[in-house]
Amino acid sequence: MYTKILERLNVLGANTDAVSPEKSFAENWKSLTFSNYLYDKEWDVYGIDQFYENNRVLYSSDKEVFYINLLEHYFSNHEQFYGQHFYKDWLFTPFKEDSKDFGELEGFVEENEIWETVQGTEMEFICIFYSYGYPDHYFVCLTDPDQNNPTVYGTDHENYFEEIENEGNLETFLEKYMTKEEFQEVVKEYLEEKFGK
Repeated sequence: MYTKILERLNVLGANTDAVSPEKSFAENWKSLTFSNYLYDKEWDVYGIDQFYENNRVLYSSDKEVFYINLLEHYFSNHEQFYGQHFYKDWLFTPFKEDSKDFGELEGFVEENEIWETVQGTEMEFICIFYSYGYPDHYFVCLTDPDQNNPTVYGTDHENYFEEIENEGNLETFLEKYMTKEEFQEVVKEYLEEKFGK
């Protein structure tokens, strides 16, 4: 992976210490660990009104602690749906004989149809992120011609691989996610507009 991609992953909360130039993209991606969820820049402040209501006194008395608590809450492992994206690292090989996924897309989409959109010599994938939005799965082709900065493809569970969107290369794709600082700024602007400073 390119240095810029590793730097972006680190800023977004990933630990990239185990990444190595000797490893394949899939091996490197599987070696990442994330300590938090991700929120894209089109995030719609899910749950912020409730968080504010539960912490209104703190917001009035100590905004700095309020925002520290907010970031800890939103960027921790929890079961609440806030429109976050989740790091994933599972392989999907629906056209590889003897794989656990072999034939999973049979009757829905043919391998040659996927080749119309996806670059790669074999239609074997790794899921890199999952979300509750549309599309809800993001994949990279394991045989993408640029293993340092592969193309990301989005598809949705409703029409799995029947519709595939090219989301750009990984470096560009990762720019869609907010850093904690950007997230805080979005929330701050929203709360100040809604409830005043």
